Amino acid sequence: MSTIKHHISDPLMAAYAAGNLPYHYELVVAAQISMSDEARARLAAHEMAGGAVMMDSAEADLSAGMKNNVMAMLDEPAPKDVSYQKSGVFPGPVMEALKGKPPKWKSLGFGVRQSILHADKEGSVRLLYIPGGEAVPEHSHEGLELTLVLQGSFSDETGRFGVGDIEIADDDLEHTPHADPGEPCICLAATGAPLRFKKFMPRLFQPIFKI
Repeated sequence: MSTIKHHISDPLMAAYAAGNLPYHYELVVAAQISMSDEARARLAAHEMAGGAVMMDSAEADLSAGMKNNVMAMLDEPAPKDVSYQKSGVFPGPVMEALKGKPPKWKSLGFGVRQSILHADKEGSVRLLYIPGGEAVPEHSHEGLELTLVLQGSFSDETGRFGVGDIEIADDDLEHTPHADPGEPCICLAATGAPLRFKKFMPRLFQPIFKI
């Protein structure tokens, strides 16, 4: 694996450690953590810091209703512990989202394909397959977009992203990501809102492809 140069930001890591990320972003962060020793060490540091804060917090009495709810949850059977291993280019968290099955690819044209793993009112997360040399249409964002490279590499106005790298794009970035020549680029991408495409044709098909 190539050396990871683009890492999860500290605010995202802290939110992940605290369990405050929506699922679509959480999956991308979990996937990079599974691919990076450095990310795992940083997560451990954030978890230790969060634990220290909790230890220093003043105790608060539980209401009778909350105590009953907590006790009821403890009485419920524990969920099955299903651990998914890396398969091919897909790390364990992605295989969990796929329920251990291969992606169901759907064509977006020009050899580009996608497989939507999850979508709700908070956002979506999908796998993207981009042949070497092909590009995603120029676009900007409504909020945050996280893109993690699982195979190959892509480049845009901000630089080059290889296997394990994560690009964090916000509404200030307008870019045209293109897969570098060679093997196809496979990415895991999460967005909190539909992309803003500049050209008419991508905007026309946007509702169909749910991008």
